[in-house]
Amino acid sequence: MKLSALRVPLAGGTLCPAGPPELTGRVVRVPMTALDRRRVRRRLIAPDGAELLLAFPTGTYLAPGGMLERRGDVAYVVEAAPEDVAAVRPAGVSQAVRVAHAVGNLHRDVVEDGADLLVLWDAPVELLLTRLGVPFERQSRPFLGRPSWEDE
Repeated sequence: MKLSALRVPLAGGTLCPAGPPELTGRVVRVPMTALDRRRVRRRLIAPDGAELLLAFPTGTYLAPGGMLERRGDVAYVVEAAPEDVAAVRPAGVSQAVRVAHAVGNLHRDVVEDGADLLVLWDAPVELLLTRLGVPFERQSRPFLGRPSWEDE
């Protein structure tokens, strides 16, 4: 099967940019990490065992809530999977700005999640946060930023 036949035109490079689609019938949520949501040309197995062939245009971002495919009455929808993050609880605006600036210098995304700032966990981030002396904890949560290697 040719993958080029599977392409779907998207507006703005984001799957489902205007909000979630109308979902009727059964919905299968496909958990994807921040990195997985940028990998738009590949095969994956959905939780129900169905094989999905992704072939979206380069630069497409698979937003949580976006529909990957509909097969009959079954809709396959992107879900942000939990992944290792450093959850930083800054004491105030000043500390939040210091953390965001320092993490940004590592070319990493900082995502606000309530009172916490989330950063994908790895050794350089752990070392940085320890040196800054800010309270943080390693947790498993969905991360809605970019993976650490990506630079737009």
